[in-house]
Amino acid sequence: MVNGKTAYGKIANRFRFSVRESQLPDYLRHIQEEVKRAWDRYEMLVLPGVEITKSSFSSEQSAHVLLIDLKTFIPAEWEFERIFFEAKKQDALIVACHPHHSSERMAIDTLYLWTHREKYAPFIDAWEIANRDDVFNVISLKKYPYIAGSDFHRVRHLYSWKTMLNCEKEIHAIKQCIRYNRGVAITLFRNGTPF
Repeated sequence: MVNGKTAYGKIANRFRFSVRESQLPDYLRHIQEEVKRAWDRYEMLVLPGVEITKSSFSSEQSAHVLLIDLKTFIPAEWEFERIFFEAKKQDALIVACHPHHSSERMAIDTLYLWTHREKYAPFIDAWEIANRDDVFNVISLKKYPYIAGSDFHRVRHLYSWKTMLNCEKEIHAIKQCIRYNRGVAITLFRNGTPF
């Protein structure tokens, strides 16, 4: 979901690259179909979620946040405090995505949450510590709860940092494992190498 008031948001909405409020029920219904198929076929647990995208031409003003196990629509136009309060009411997991400098060329970094971490850290359940080829050491230095690998846009992104959780394969257990950061590890998965 994007902030439709920004230039990026207007483009994303125009070309239907974003989930709008009217589409969320169908989106969540479709995910529930995939939850059943993934479990029956692979014993894989699929968690519903969205990314709130607040992109700007300035890295200092840009931020991406994952809301995992979201139940109802939360507008990306809201201020972060309001988004976080509403996500907490829904018991959604809040993840700060790629919050530091990225090695990807032509990318605008999403530094807003990191720059304002003192204000937002109490709301954020986990910070992305690794994404694709990047490792954000500053996350570990702050001892924040972490996960790896929130972005997956192309097949090659499969070969990147992954999160491993030592918990039951159940939504509540997964959210608790990540929130308390017990039994969480990251590993680098490359083409031809097993976990």
